[in-house]
Amino acid sequence: MKNLLLRGLPALALCALPLLAAPAAHSAPAATAAPADALAAGPSGQRAPVPLFEAIDRLPVAAEHREGYKRDLYKHWNKGLNSGDGCDTRKEVILAEAVEAPQVAAGCKLTGGSWRSAYDNVVVTDAARLDVDHFVPLAEVFDSEQAPWSAARREAYANDQVSPDTLIAVSAASNRSKADKDPAEWLPTDGSYHCTYAATWVATKLRWDLAIDENERQALLGLAEDCATTTVVYEPAP
Repeated sequence: MKNLLLRGLPALALCALPLLAAPAAHSAPAATAAPADALAAGPSGQRAPVPLFEAIDRLPVAAEHREGYKRDLYKHWNKGLNSGDGCDTRKEVILAEAVEAPQVAAGCKLTGGSWRSAYDNVVVTDAARLDVDHFVPLAEVFDSEQAPWSAARREAYANDQVSPDTLIAVSAASNRSKADKDPAEWLPTDGSYHCTYAATWVATKLRWDLAIDENERQALLGLAEDCATTTVVYEPAP
C-alpha cells in the first residue's frame, strides 16, 4: 500500500516533468512545460521526451469503428497490483492518488481522505464521489484498435497501473461529462490542465498503439499550438 500511495503524490503537479515514468517510478509526473532539452532520457526501455507536435505525428490516422463494442469486452476491475490487499484496481488508484490518505477498513472500505480532481480542479473529500477514469475511454480504445485486441490485452489496458497515466481518479461529475468523448468533443473545464491533458492522451495512445481520427488529430494539433514547451514521454505496453 505504501508503494501505491507514492504513485499519486505527483498527480497534483500539473507542470511536472515526464509524462510516463518507468514502472518503478510512480512518483514521476505526467507532462511538462519545461524545455525539451532540459529533460534527460529515462531508464532503459523508456523513450526520450519529444515535443507534443512530434508525438502527435507519430500516431497513425484512421477512421473509427464502433460496431461490436461492448464495455464488458474490457474486464475491469481486477485484483490490482497487490492481489492480497483486498483492494481492486479502482480502489488502488484512488488510494495512490490521495492528497490526504483515507483510512482503509476491511474489504478496502475507505473513509476520510482528500483528492484533487484534475479535470475540474475540484477538491473531493469523499471517495464515493470519485470515478476512476480510463484516460482514453474504453469505447475510444475499441474505436482506435488497429487490429482486434485479445481479451488479455483489453484487460491489461483496463487495469493498467504500470503507467501512472492510463487511469486517473477524478470527480464523478467531470468523468460523466467526458463520457467516451475524445479531445475534439470534450476538454477539461480547468483550462490550465489542457496541455497536460493533450500530452497524456497522446502518450496513452502511443503506449497502446492506438490510432486517431482526423477530427481528433486536428483538435490535438490545435491544443499543441498553445503548448509549445510541452513534451511527451511514453513506454510501449508489452
